[in-house]
Amino acid sequence: MKFSAFRWVLVLLGIVLLGGCAADPVVDVSPPAATSEAAPPPEPSIVDIPKIGAHSTLVPLGLNPDNTIEVPPVSQPLQAGWYRNGPVPGQVGPAVILGHVDGNQQKGIFYRLKELRPGDEVTVTRKDGSAVRFAVTKVDQIDKDAFPTDAVYGDTTGPELRLITCGGSFDHAAHSYRDNIIVYAVLENS
Repeated sequence: MKFSAFRWVLVLLGIVLLGGCAADPVVDVSPPAATSEAAPPPEPSIVDIPKIGAHSTLVPLGLNPDNTIEVPPVSQPLQAGWYRNGPVPGQVGPAVILGHVDGNQQKGIFYRLKELRPGDEVTVTRKDGSAVRFAVTKVDQIDKDAFPTDAVYGDTTGPELRLITCGGSFDHAAHSYRDNIIVYAVLENS
């Protein structure tokens, strides 16, 4: 009881002392709010690449049972997807967006991806309507057997983006392309 009364005397003394500094003093005796890490940015919803006329909503993608990354349905070649187990575009790290070069006997959303050059812009709009812009830094065509996993998915010091599709010659026996086209991009300064 004595400690509790003593604490109230200190609070009242503080109110009296602060009363001389402000017309309506406010004293907060509640404990400080717990700090938490910043919430991740909202999930991406749209990707736009003006130079190649690519515009698509984004579906979330995960992993297949064999631990390979899912791809959007080949029956919907104009649909791009975002790898949800990685960073959200705008967060530190390499956010990954995948799309088909073709499928269902038509051109895919990333049919012209190999035409991008350093400096070209990629915009990702988020579910809250905000957008982040990336500038292409490099475009690679790599044999699928030599896929650069660390370069694509490895840690980065800032927010980056990877756009991935198939490319190169078509292997009719395997029913797939032999290469991947990989676009590397960094977040533009606002």
